[in-house]
Amino acid sequence: MSVDQPKILVVEDEPSQREVLAYNLKAEGFLVISADNGEDALFLVEEEEPDLILLDWMMPNLSGIEVCRRLKSRDKTRAIPIIMVSARSEEVDKVRGLEIGADDYLVKPYSVIELIARLRTQMRRTRAASIGETLHFQDIILDSETHKVFRDEAQLKLGPTEFRLLRTMMEKPGRVWSRDQLLDRVWGRDIYVDTRTVDVHIGRLRKALLKHGGTDPLRTVRGAGYALG
Repeated sequence: MSVDQPKILVVEDEPSQREVLAYNLKAEGFLVISADNGEDALFLVEEEEPDLILLDWMMPNLSGIEVCRRLKSRDKTRAIPIIMVSARSEEVDKVRGLEIGADDYLVKPYSVIELIARLRTQMRRTRAASIGETLHFQDIILDSETHKVFRDEAQLKLGPTEFRLLRTMMEKPGRVWSRDQLLDRVWGRDIYVDTRTVDVHIGRLRKALLKHGGTDPLRTVRGAGYALG
């Protein structure tokens, strides 16, 4: 699996429809996780941090529209694109879905070709927004476009894995990342790498960050993992 393989959360309560969606999305190169209800969907968004959510409107207990409302009201999840899927074809329903925060609205039945096109459009928009993104943490600057890292104006030499580790941690300063979470995010879910490898690369990253002096910005949380700051 490519590290940059987009992760899609499919939220659909009808089993056969959920399986068909997962099959077709995987065939197009997406990594797929799924939920059959709104409560599990909210949990998976927190745990898995998907790149995009395909969200069914009609679900028992917690509707898709309420899941969308909650996700778009939180700073942490607001930027995740949501495509609302519904059998409701009335314009008023589409408008409601978009007003609540959905990024797109797809009416059932729909073709797989159209679905994939909509997904790729949203992914392009999201990635275009991050092109040239520069991340800052204290005296550390990471330029995503040029793959350069500076600390207190001195350029650091990082390997590709250390760069991805630092970028992941700078995107969410203060968050404690477990070794398994870093493995999934940096190496890829389908690639077998021992968790000890994370410790080795964290050590290399720490050494690079401290080469020109300064305090250690990486925090080891016993029994939990690592955090920046």
